[in-house]
Amino acid sequence: MLDQHHTRRFGLPTATALVMGNIIGGGIFLLPASVAPYGTLSLLAFVVLTVGAIALALVFGRLARRDPSTGGPYVHARAAFGDFAGFLSAWSYWTMTWVSNAALAVAAVGYVHVLAPGHESSKGMDLAIALLALWLPALANLAGTRWIGAVQLVSTVLKFIPLLFVAVVGLFYFDPDNIGPFNAGGGSALGGMSAAAAILLYSYLGVESASMSAGEMENPERNVGRASVLGTIGAAVVYLLGTVSVFGTVAHKDLVNSTAPFSDAVDAMFGGTWGGTLIALAAVVSIVGALNGWILMSAQAPYAAAKDGLFPAVFANRRRGVPTVGVFVGVILASLLTVVNYTSGSNGVFATLVLITTFSATVPYLLAAGAQLYFLLAGRRDEVRTGRFVWDLVLALAGFGFSFWLVSGAGYAAVYQGVLFLFAGVLVYVVIAARRQSRGTDGAVAEDDAAAEAGIP
Repeated sequence: MLDQHHTRRFGLPTATALVMGNIIGGGIFLLPASVAPYGTLSLLAFVVLTVGAIALALVFGRLARRDPSTGGPYVHARAAFGDFAGFLSAWSYWTMTWVSNAALAVAAVGYVHVLAPGHESSKGMDLAIALLALWLPALANLAGTRWIGAVQLVSTVLKFIPLLFVAVVGLFYFDPDNIGPFNAGGGSALGGMSAAAAILLYSYLGVESASMSAGEMENPERNVGRASVLGTIGAAVVYLLGTVSVFGTVAHKDLVNSTAPFSDAVDAMFGGTWGGTLIALAAVVSIVGALNGWILMSAQAPYAAAKDGLFPAVFANRRRGVPTVGVFVGVILASLLTVVNYTSGSNGVFATLVLITTFSATVPYLLAAGAQLYFLLAGRRDEVRTGRFVWDLVLALAGFGFSFWLVSGAGYAAVYQGVLFLFAGVLVYVVIAARRQSRGTDGAVAEDDAAAEAGIP
């Protein structure tokens, strides 16, 4: 009875909030200043990237019709290319999530300081704040899908309202004289657009969130695609309108050097200095909401792989609809990395691991888009349940192109470090595969009967 009370399948609004909340983290609050040096052509780059992200979202929706199981990209990669590809997808996604969660927790500390001015900062206090930012959403996850959905909806609304307020109201204060040149960086427009795109590319990480939790959704065959597209479009509206409003309310020469562009925009619109507090509060809510969703994602990939014997079986344990072991392990690893960040005396290790995530995030995307292409081209069109072969082929190619662009935009160092970490996973796979072979089993883990009775696939 307790499990049923805390277990609830995600409806379309909650799934959409999960996608939007995971896409919009803390980076949006610096985004306008980050792309300002490239001029307004960065907005054009954003439009192109949005089209690619929506194409990838549609691909995940098509794939969910074929197999609406928890694990999303992992499930589809394994179905198309076998256990090894599936493991690489799960391994890459898992490492990306818990390292990213540590980075989000560290980012939250700076905004908390803005909300509590005048207090002396110390490494011990900063570490405590960062760990609190990790463990509060983790506790919501451990309480069950009912609480995850509630936190995600509330946090998404609370951060969406102030961001949309700045984006919409800022249009009424828009001053064309504040807009910088189209190609502020000089050189070719294509070069400037590519440089801006390299910064913007990772703004859409999280588009796969509904697919990752398909097994916990109502009518996933239909709602995964809808939630993915609606969440991506919602994030795009906030990104684009927000950036345009900040471009038009803060002078370009000031925006290039701004460390809080949305706060500067609020101050420019209404005067005073209260804008910093408002945006800092929105940022904290945004990061906590993103952590709530990403902590769940950090458990879903190993859960799906563990059911197939490709991760330790303990990761397949679930309570209240949540892979609790995956949540615990993910948040503990993120906590350890956070401790290293504040106690090592150097951000070198932390920065290197964060760099790895920029590449690791792209591996599941590439494999999932490749899986859709495989199903379409290998004579298995029935598995994607569509008669629109040409349209689906175009979408799959666009999704693959977007994912490939993510890899190229990561930069040499990210790809180099990421590949090394990816290859380290090969050793883990060898050990797991050898144990499966020695036991003479395919390693599949049966679902818990109680969970099945509670309606969890």
